[in-house]
Amino acid sequence: MGKLPTPAIIDQNVLVGHETGDDAAIYRIDERVALVLTTDFFAPIVDDPFDYGQIAAANALSDVYAVGGTPITALNIAAFPRDLGPDVISKILEGGQKKAEEAGILIIGGHTIEDNEPKYGLAVTGIVTPGKQITNANAQPGDLLVITKAIGSGIITTAAKAGNAKHESVKHAVQSMATLNKGAADAMVEVGVNSATDVTGFGLLGHLSQMMKYSGLSANLNWSKIPILPDVVELAQSGNISGGTTRNIETIRENVTIEDGLTDLNLIILADAQTSGGLLISVSEERSENLVNKLVNNQSLYSSVIGKVTEGNPGTITVRK
Repeated sequence: MGKLPTPAIIDQNVLVGHETGDDAAIYRIDERVALVLTTDFFAPIVDDPFDYGQIAAANALSDVYAVGGTPITALNIAAFPRDLGPDVISKILEGGQKKAEEAGILIIGGHTIEDNEPKYGLAVTGIVTPGKQITNANAQPGDLLVITKAIGSGIITTAAKAGNAKHESVKHAVQSMATLNKGAADAMVEVGVNSATDVTGFGLLGHLSQMMKYSGLSANLNWSKIPILPDVVELAQSGNISGGTTRNIETIRENVTIEDGLTDLNLIILADAQTSGGLLISVSEERSENLVNKLVNNQSLYSSVIGKVTEGNPGTITVRK
């Protein structure tokens, strides 16, 4: 992807821009309110149109949750082939609407174009108190790393497209992807954490490396502590690997050290390109137990401590058994 041009103007109210690859842009309105702005859309990754709409909406909303914001409105972004039936389109939009309602917001407009392949998502506006935003660039040495969803959804959806995934495996993946990160975000805002991001297209390794790079630190991951969706290991062994995951591995490999007893299979799963993944949170050790407890109370899918932030070459990761 080409490099974004340098803007010709400087606006001190831009609290978070594109410089650190954060989950959303943040723009200060006054000392009490800043807008959180994000957009995300993609082609179908599941067959059921209602599930697709739910997942696409949850994925877009997640960017607001990842920075500690509260979504307030959304706009539909859609592209549909001319011959796609109106019933299918309605189901996609209904899925998005359901997730918006679950988040407590309205979809108040949008835009649709014609395209050969369906695409759907949201442009979401949220709010956060200036100075209270959570970015991907403030992890601290000694922080513990907590993840709130299992990984492996990309491997399962890739297998499903090829007819290689069990119904139950797909069901687990859909449930995970369609789950809002609202409860997890509420927990981390209440506890007070140092840094966060959501785990999506760059995979766990890519998003963690980015967090460490912009925080000027390194990280250790414990493979045995990382939650993985059912059947992911077997499906990865069978070669159900997306192009996005392959590119992630090419990008991240030089920054990752895998210790003895782990193989490229572990690397593939850790680099698996996710959709609507969980929050990856960097929290001080003294607050970590409180965070885990609140995640459980808020019915987060997972509240797993999977690693630790350390001093070291910025952006590097060591994976241990």
